[in-house]
Amino acid sequence: MDAYKPQAPIKGRGAASRVPGRFERRVAIGEDDGWGSVYEDLGEDAPRPQTTVQEERARSIISRNNSPDIGFSQSVNPYRGCEHGCVYCFARPSHAYLDLSPGLDFETRLFAKTNAVERLREEIAKPGYVPAPIALGINTDGYQPIEKRYRLTRNILELLSECGHPVSFVTKSALITRDIDLLARMAERRLVSVYLSVTSLDNRLSAKLEPRAAAPHTRLKTIAALHEAGVPVGVLVAPVIPMITDADLEHILEAAREAGAAAAGYVLLRLPHELKQIWREWLELHYPDRAAHVMSLMQQMHGDKDYRSEFGQRMRGQGPFADLLAQRFRKAHARLGFGRLPALDTGAFKAPRESSRQGELF
Repeated sequence: MDAYKPQAPIKGRGAASRVPGRFERRVAIGEDDGWGSVYEDLGEDAPRPQTTVQEERARSIISRNNSPDIGFSQSVNPYRGCEHGCVYCFARPSHAYLDLSPGLDFETRLFAKTNAVERLREEIAKPGYVPAPIALGINTDGYQPIEKRYRLTRNILELLSECGHPVSFVTKSALITRDIDLLARMAERRLVSVYLSVTSLDNRLSAKLEPRAAAPHTRLKTIAALHEAGVPVGVLVAPVIPMITDADLEHILEAAREAGAAAAGYVLLRLPHELKQIWREWLELHYPDRAAHVMSLMQQMHGDKDYRSEFGQRMRGQGPFADLLAQRFRKAHARLGFGRLPALDTGAFKAPRESSRQGELF
């Protein structure tokens, strides 16, 4: 009996199968019944998984970390799962905690924390709370398509603006320009900064890697719109994928700088947990001729493994190819005159009033 292997990509989706999560007790195995149905490529007639959203009530909303290679200490994620469908997303394995697949389920079975604003108000109103910039939507994009319906990111942003709390974003979505009025006012008070993540300038490649995210040229226009509104904005070239996107590194930096990006960074492809299988499936479907070479380079940068999670190693890798990427980035960064985004101000924070069932009487 052979395990099912996807025979073709699914249009509009990044993952090609429901790769089982590492905590699942039961795993489905495909077996050919003699009619070829398991392995048949149905092409355009193949059924396409639909997106569903489950509303949930979060018990807490601020996540904290002390990782030395991450530039923030706390974050808020109003959604779990992400419809952008970026096949390389490092957050995919988090869906395994829900007993769901980090593959297709991650981008089709989404969760909206409908009490996110209420919980955030309670947590930052606590007497012992010490303000530090909140990275909003850092695990899964706060401006993914379902934000148009739920407006959780907008509502959180309004709360943070109200109490003078700094916030930062990394996004692939042009939807952030919907809130440019609020972002511009917060920028005047040094309360916000934004990074646009750009993986490639090739529309066709982007459609395969990140099928429901904004097209590359749209992200560049978003950088320009934020810059023109006075919002500090940078570009994050992420992930850099050897033999797939690495040739675009300098071109992305040049285009983003021209659009108004004031700062830049890059992150190497990361493959934690189930993402290794999801990524290998994608490579075999889209680039079978170079799949082995891509993974050979990844292993060279991670001590003969697909991925190493140690601090200082996971974001950049090690070895000759990793060193070459770092050198290319440094040279382009200096040549183009990138700097740093201004530090965010925590001194203006005033704790909001805790919500009360008795309203404004007390």
